[in-house]
Amino acid sequence: MRVLLVEDEARLAEYVKRGLEGEGYAVDIAPDGEKGLSLALTEPYDLIVLDILLPKLNGYLVCRELRAREVWSPILMLTAKHGEFDEVESLDTGADDFLSKPFSFPVLLARLRALGRRQPGERPAVLETGDLKLDPASRRCFVGETEVELTPTEFCMLQLFLRRAGDVVSKSEILESCWDWAYEGDPNIVEVYVFHLRKKIDAPFGRARLQTVRGAGYRFDPDGH
Repeated sequence: MRVLLVEDEARLAEYVKRGLEGEGYAVDIAPDGEKGLSLALTEPYDLIVLDILLPKLNGYLVCRELRAREVWSPILMLTAKHGEFDEVESLDTGADDFLSKPFSFPVLLARLRALGRRQPGERPAVLETGDLKLDPASRRCFVGETEVELTPTEFCMLQLFLRRAGDVVSKSEILESCWDWAYEGDPNIVEVYVFHLRKKIDAPFGRARLQTVRGAGYRFDPDGH
């Protein structure tokens, strides 16, 4: 999943970014409201974490403008302010949830998982296809009764493939979902991770679920043999 974090406290932003990346999210940081609004209007984000007290544009204005422009990515308001009126204003401007600083990172993570399951439409808490099961909450993967250890990036990619099972997913879509927008390395890194995924979820079990569609990308075939 791709997350936009709009936060002007550099140390906190970096802390949250590292934590989320360790859980398999791709994270972009915007240090002020104007930059956050610009990114959210031009890039596809699965989730937005939005501080209220921001330079240039505050979080309320950013949230209101995004909803006015029909950007429906789930928004979690993150703020040092406390009180029910701040929470009410956050929700009234279009935010989906509210979390006050200081916060527990596991709680932030749980809130984001819950928001991520809401769009587009309700998402199942556990992804299953055939004998393959992926649990985003516990970050665990099973083929039958066998647990498969995945890196955060591998987990992110497999989650994308399962949510798009049967569709062709392009290399650029994978990069956008599992690497941040500023990635300027070799796009063939996707091929490397696909190779490793196949070694973990297909080869040991005599399957060929993760298929290459020449010139287009990759398709996850639940019935691949």
